[in-house]
Amino acid sequence: MSTVNPQPLWQPTAERITEARITRFQAWAAEHHGAPADGGYAALHRWSVEELEAFWKAVTEWFDVRFTTPYERVLGDPSMPGAQWFPGATLNYAEHALRAAGSRADEPALLHVDETHDPRPVTWADLRRQVGSLAAELRALGVRPGDRVSGYLPNIPEAVVALLATAAVGGVWTSCAPDFGARSVLDRFQQVEPVVLFTVDGYRYGGKEHDRRGIVAELRRELPTLRAVVHIPLLGTDAPDGALEWSALTAADTAPVFEQVPFDHPLWVLYSSGTTGLPKAIVQSQGGILVEHLKQLGLHCDLGPEDRFFWYTSTGWMMWNFLVSGLLTGTTVVLYDGSPGHPDTGAQWRIAERTGATLYGTSAAYVMACRKAGVHPSRDHDLSAVKCVATTGSPLPPDGFRWLHDEVRHDLWIASVSGGTDVCSCFAGAVPTLPVHVGELQAPCLGTDLQSWDPSGKPLTDEVGELVVTNPMPSMPIHFWNDPDGSRYHDSYFDTYPGVWRHGDWITLTSRGSVVIHGRSDSTLNRQGVRMGSADIYEAVERLPEIKESLVVGIEQPDGGYWMPLFVHLAPGATLDDDLTDRIRKTIRTQLSPRHVPDEIIEVPGIPHTLTGKRIEVPVKRLLQGTPLEKAVNPGSIDNLDLLAHYQELARTRP
Repeated sequence: MSTVNPQPLWQPTAERITEARITRFQAWAAEHHGAPADGGYAALHRWSVEELEAFWKAVTEWFDVRFTTPYERVLGDPSMPGAQWFPGATLNYAEHALRAAGSRADEPALLHVDETHDPRPVTWADLRRQVGSLAAELRALGVRPGDRVSGYLPNIPEAVVALLATAAVGGVWTSCAPDFGARSVLDRFQQVEPVVLFTVDGYRYGGKEHDRRGIVAELRRELPTLRAVVHIPLLGTDAPDGALEWSALTAADTAPVFEQVPFDHPLWVLYSSGTTGLPKAIVQSQGGILVEHLKQLGLHCDLGPEDRFFWYTSTGWMMWNFLVSGLLTGTTVVLYDGSPGHPDTGAQWRIAERTGATLYGTSAAYVMACRKAGVHPSRDHDLSAVKCVATTGSPLPPDGFRWLHDEVRHDLWIASVSGGTDVCSCFAGAVPTLPVHVGELQAPCLGTDLQSWDPSGKPLTDEVGELVVTNPMPSMPIHFWNDPDGSRYHDSYFDTYPGVWRHGDWITLTSRGSVVIHGRSDSTLNRQGVRMGSADIYEAVERLPEIKESLVVGIEQPDGGYWMPLFVHLAPGATLDDDLTDRIRKTIRTQLSPRHVPDEIIEVPGIPHTLTGKRIEVPVKRLLQGTPLEKAVNPGSIDNLDLLAHYQELARTRP
């Protein structure tokens, strides 16, 4: 790819650079911890990975992390997997998340928005009071440090209260969104054996009510470790027999008691998509998440008490946990419970306007859907408060950058970020003091020694390679649940390059220091030795107005050949005729590579995704190779299982 220095799409002003928290942090760290005073972000990043202990010590001091017992050293054991952070220290995540209640009691900690798009505040004082009341009730129910507490909940304030109360008592939180079916939830919760389950009776989405009482009853039957079920009547129904009422558990005026736990004490369990087997149950620590999210939100996202932080997400995606951590910086967090496109495609922009969001995060897919639908955010909404629009879930195509710049504001900071559930954070993305180039993430994140490696472990610049992280991050998993010898954890990240985290993405680190994500390396298109990420294909093909969405896989044939079909889901009214087929081929040939023109272009009724919205390339590839459905994919992890029948039939009938 070309890495000549193009004109930036956006350049922060001198005033913005001066006022950025990361600038003030660098000056302070230079004075107190030996960080470089000059050289800007590049120098600060180099110091943060070369002097890892000094950097993370500086982060804890800058953000005034409260250790109730002091740490023996910053990094007890740097080896991966199994790095030991801040051994000896004790603290509590929830205590830090509620600190702003002391000085800003009557200001909003949360703004809750449903499909009416009318924000309803929860003050810091009331959030703290509810957490205190619920934490006391959890203790009364016998919940002890290390016990798992689960939520089958939408993105509502009650979910935040339940997470923080669980963390306050030293419990381990885990959640699924209520659009997950019973099997998907049980595949996750049965692994961790929760003792308490918070549930709603249903949820509203797309203007309709969805009753989930039958699924809740099934969860209760299939989770024998439950001691209590808590009913939240979102649709107004009575609590089922034996369930406790949310209102009764959160009514007391009780100050929260925060269990002081070791730095590496489990905070929550997140889950991989589980497309080819049981989802991995990923455990992250109270201290690791605390310091990683303070760095990410307070420095990279530049969030503070004057900000309002909105990210469209559900409780089944790591971005919800990341969103809740906005409380750590004293930021008002916006919770939206509903369809991202109700009553129309521009719904999220309306929410950003009505909540006064200063950082608005969404998916790259939503941005591209708005572009195709002809949405005009700044024409139709007052978005003057929005300083940054951030995207994740998949790489933001160049046209997405240009559309945000043209349709939102020319001085808009656009932050395409990339990380993973595995670390509940970003490897690369937002830096408020750096320029934004079309199609690129601004830089690797502080404390993250992000590199691009070839198969032999040689670092690459301006070439496509494997995304690796060569030193530990505090939020890397402390373990997987039910992985007693650590073999599943090791095999997930460390089997390719011993002692080095391989994430499974293709990336380019440019000579300017920016990052380009090309898609998953386990679904790489490798033709005649030339590797290309699927995201590059999607970005080019989905510019065509007739293409709603696409999916491409490359399949090694028994005779040594390579079959690369492109599946297209067409926009309403479009036809896959010779003209459109020719234009698709020409687009790929001229914009990407003649080698990566697909062998066939096949119309499909839809593209299957995981429950968190990611295209399932590897399971489709396995189906096309003849793997039976039950072995190729975990049915409970797919948004529309019926779509897979088309690929099964193609595998059966293709010569």
